[in-house]
Amino acid sequence: MQVRSLGYRSDLALLVLGGSEIEDRGDHLVVRSPHNPSHWWGNFLLVEHAPPPESAPDWLYRFATAFPGAEHVALGFDGTGGSIEDLAWAAGHGLTAEAQAVMTARAVHSPAHPNSDARYRRLDGDADWAQSVELRVRCNDRQLDPVEYRRFAAAKARTNRELVEVGHGGWFGAFVDGRLVAQMGLFSAGPGLARFQSVETDPDHRRRGLAGLLKHHVSRYGFDELGATTLVMVADPTISPSTCTGLSVSLLPKPSYRSSAARPAAEPGGGAHRPAYRRSCQGELPAAVRRHPLRVAIPRPPAATRHYSSVTSSSSSGTLLAR
Repeated sequence: MQVRSLGYRSDLALLVLGGSEIEDRGDHLVVRSPHNPSHWWGNFLLVEHAPPPESAPDWLYRFATAFPGAEHVALGFDGTGGSIEDLAWAAGHGLTAEAQAVMTARAVHSPAHPNSDARYRRLDGDADWAQSVELRVRCNDRQLDPVEYRRFAAAKARTNRELVEVGHGGWFGAFVDGRLVAQMGLFSAGPGLARFQSVETDPDHRRRGLAGLLKHHVSRYGFDELGATTLVMVADPTISPSTCTGLSVSLLPKPSYRSSAARPAAEPGGGAHRPAYRRSCQGELPAAVRRHPLRVAIPRPPAATRHYSSVTSSSSSGTLLAR
């Protein structure tokens, strides 16, 4: 299967660098991350296009057979066209479609109002990487199960650190009084491409220009040290290119889509664990999937997401998954 979406192409490139496995089955890819089974978007099916409603149960069944022990459902949809309406069937199966935008930048400039209260530098050493985990946990805005989310965050930080230490990119932070309050990574994702990862700011330090100046420093690193000519960022589709302080951003008019839902785990003793999810729903799923009710992890469950592509190519992608 040839992946057309720049968003998914860069996703897959970084997943492979981090040790994930990809199996090509012709009309879809099976992406597995044995080192981090809690990473929804590291354990999913990427389908070449959004299926019609009557085919949706088949894809849910395929996911269940590919990931029999998974606590989530995750399907992504590649393509260069379509709309969120193509995934209207998701709600009937306990899933929600959501869009993400893929933006690209080929230039960087200094922010108009830089925040000089923080120290901006690369993460270095065990203490910094421990802070990276804690910051991600504090940024759990979707209110996913805190124990499972911390497990995911710790495993992801280990992968990020390994990628940095072998030279695939860098991880940077903004520190205020020694405390990490904003972070992001940037990694090579192919010839001339570098992909941003996990742009996060502590809830108590948002709207202060920290991420903007950090993004400027990281972008310079991408152009000057990684040798990238194009930087790629995946973000909420409501974001305006003008909010990407310090970057000359281009946004394509075609979003991408994905969906996600989590299956509740059982508590010791057999009791049903009730995670602190904001909303849950159950759909009519194939027997292999219906073993557990689907719980949506956010008000709009991680859903079929299509990704905007680069400045020069239009690509969109969709996804059904859970992190």
